[in-house]
Amino acid sequence: MDELIDILHENGSPTGTVLLKSKAHQRGLFHPTVHVWFYTNRGEVLLQQRGKNKATHPLLWDVSVAGHIAAGEAYEIAAVREVLEEIGLTIKPEQLEKIAVVKAMHTHSNGIQDNEFHQVYLCALTVPLTQLTKQESEVEALQLKPLLRFAEETWGLAQTNAYVPHGSDYYKLICKEIQARLKR
Repeated sequence: MDELIDILHENGSPTGTVLLKSKAHQRGLFHPTVHVWFYTNRGEVLLQQRGKNKATHPLLWDVSVAGHIAAGEAYEIAAVREVLEEIGLTIKPEQLEKIAVVKAMHTHSNGIQDNEFHQVYLCALTVPLTQLTKQESEVEALQLKPLLRFAEETWGLAQTNAYVPHGSDYYKLICKEIQARLKR
């Protein structure tokens, strides 16, 4: 779905320009996105398998919920909206814990240039997996994976070809931040 998004400078600051997402991807312009990682108190991380018809990384495992921020939309509001859209879960902005802003640049074989600043959040998953409803057009499957196994597969390089290539530093950050919350 094409939508209006804010364009950012290479340092992440707003340019004041609003464009269609397709134009930003075509021109390789920076824009903000949200990444929400859900984890359980049993030490599991919620993973989303991207839909088979996605323009980038179809059927690869990825962040629990991710999406573009609409022009003028607050980051936390975008995260809450995306969570409801993609996994059918209603959360409140205060449940989100922002852990990082990550600059990411990817050029895809189909011509899409994804230059994004991911606003990365953690959120405790307090309902069973069976209570989540995946968005059929975006999400192929959902699964809970033990954090240690997830770490081994993403930044331990055991099975990186099954995941969206965010890079080992990104995945290491997610694993360490979730692990720190499990020790509380």
